[in-house]
Amino acid sequence: MSDDASAQVILTATAGPLSAPAADAVRALADRAAAADGVAPLSEQPLLWLSEPEASVIHLQAHGPSDLLGYAQLDVGTQSSARAELVVDPEHRRAGIGRALLARAVAETAVVPGRELRIWAHGDLPAARAFADETGMPVVRELLQMRVDLTARAAGTASLPAGVTVRAFEPGRDEDAWRRVNSRAFAHHPEQGRMTSADLRAREQEPWFDPAGFLLAERDGILLGSVWTKVHPAGEHGPDPVGEIYVVGVDPDAQGLGLGRALTALGLDHLAARGLGAAILYTDADNTVAVHTYERAGFVRSAVDVMFGSDTPSSPPDVTMGA
Repeated sequence: MSDDASAQVILTATAGPLSAPAADAVRALADRAAAADGVAPLSEQPLLWLSEPEASVIHLQAHGPSDLLGYAQLDVGTQSSARAELVVDPEHRRAGIGRALLARAVAETAVVPGRELRIWAHGDLPAARAFADETGMPVVRELLQMRVDLTARAAGTASLPAGVTVRAFEPGRDEDAWRRVNSRAFAHHPEQGRMTSADLRAREQEPWFDPAGFLLAERDGILLGSVWTKVHPAGEHGPDPVGEIYVVGVDPDAQGLGLGRALTALGLDHLAARGLGAAILYTDADNTVAVHTYERAGFVRSAVDVMFGSDTPSSPPDVTMGA
């Protein structure tokens, strides 16, 4: 950042929820970057954590004379690693703002000795790959987006195990049971396994939440698994609305029954019945069993997010990791 630019930019670090105006400024910044880059720079969880009192995050903000020029959110909820997402205003890139935000993220990560920094890059854009090359931060994880044409699949293909019934999620009744099974199903997953009651409540308040598309599979009143669907409005994943298999989770004691496959089919049936032409889901690239299962169900790879990681990242160039 040049001396003139440095004099006009103030970097702040805030723990705890942002004020409503500050959170709105971050959302507006993310919208400007998404319009310029064709991919959202911040994923759903950081946006929900902007105003969540229980979130273990640090908000890094780069302010200009009148506008928010850059933002990074650092998830410090685990001792082993800190995870960051970062965005710089498209009209203020290559001026050192990204470098300053990331350097502060490195410093905040180092507060806990031995903690590693992990940085998500949505869309795997060339600027993010350049960052990895220049800083020596290798790709440590790839998250695939997979897509299926709902108009080309046959509905009613789900086959439930004997004695299993399916019903819709009931807000105010099913939260504890769902969280218990979700925690067991994703015990080793770095994000999904950490979902808290506050995280679940926040999603229930989102405009897209629809309990009719949140299906629970039970046997003798015991929850075995679930499929949670979501609908993205036009413009988020193309010109038309798109469905999503948001979460499929099966209790470890119920695995091996084909329940995950059946729940996925039921979720797709629900989305197709809503008149949607396509659905997406996300899965780790190294989960080859899941990838092959989804490919057999008609899904194809449509996008990828990458995570860069390093124990001691060097001072980074000015790039927008999330855009």
